[in-house]
Amino acid sequence: MATIRQRGKKWQVQVRRAGSGAVSKSFLRRKDADAWARQMEIQADRSELPADSSVLKVVTFADLIARYRKEVIPKKRGGKIEDAVLARMLGDPICKLPLSNLKTTDFASYRDRRLACVAPTTLKRQLNPIQHMFEVAKREWAIPIKDNPIKALRFSVKMRMRTRRLRHGELDRLVKAAHCCRSEEIVQIIHFALATAMRRGEIANMQWKDLDKKRRLLTIPVTKNGHARAIPLSNDAIKALPKRCSIGGRVFSMTGNAIHLAWDRLTERAQIDDLRFHDLRHEAISRFFELGLTIPEVATISGHRDATMLLKYAHASSSAVFKKLNQAA
Repeated sequence: MATIRQRGKKWQVQVRRAGSGAVSKSFLRRKDADAWARQMEIQADRSELPADSSVLKVVTFADLIARYRKEVIPKKRGGKIEDAVLARMLGDPICKLPLSNLKTTDFASYRDRRLACVAPTTLKRQLNPIQHMFEVAKREWAIPIKDNPIKALRFSVKMRMRTRRLRHGELDRLVKAAHCCRSEEIVQIIHFALATAMRRGEIANMQWKDLDKKRRLLTIPVTKNGHARAIPLSNDAIKALPKRCSIGGRVFSMTGNAIHLAWDRLTERAQIDDLRFHDLRHEAISRFFELGLTIPEVATISGHRDATMLLKYAHASSSAVFKKLNQAA
């Protein structure tokens, strides 16, 4: 409701509404004060009054992270990874700051501290949920944050594009090392990844019900970019499939984390440095292009919706280039 008081020769109007900051204004004439009061009351009814910024003084950055982990993270694909990143961040001094004092300069200091431990690409990826968290706080939680402090954050170090592919003999060494494992299913998974360019999580979550052996098509209903895709299966992909159904109708019994741990053990046993499971996706996509597949054809398999992003995964081997150059000569 509006309160109108006469102060000397002026009429002072103040409008308050729960959840919003008080607004006030002074007028020389009473009728102008009444008109403005009615206008502000209409805005209050529409929830258009400025939000109460005093909440920013009592809510800390840690409070914001805690709410995001509770309400948003459980609904996201890959939420476990983001939750681990946010839990680690809670130990940093920046989390003690109230939102009223939190600025881009604070995140710049945090950036500089973290760059001593992680690569720039890793840090940018870890800050993505923080940027999203501020947007959710503004749009859905009605927290009066004016600007997203992460948007203005800059990285002076150039991002390095990863170009790692399998080198001569490395696949044989991985297969040989896998024979010492309790389960050799990891070998099937490696061959399947090379034949399909699928991500680790996609392979772990594959269901037999989504596999059409007659048409030799595998449907992935949920992908990283949110769009389902159907992958044509080559002879190598079919050979790599297990013979029996796993728990819950899954094609492979290993979970995404089990694949990750098994891969680390394999590369260590095979004495292969700087090779990640995701590099098999780079290898597969590069092989598709070397076979002569077009960009749309490769994108159909890989699921990329942007040709620029797809080409970042394609790295022609020197031997393949030399062979084509010699054939042309």
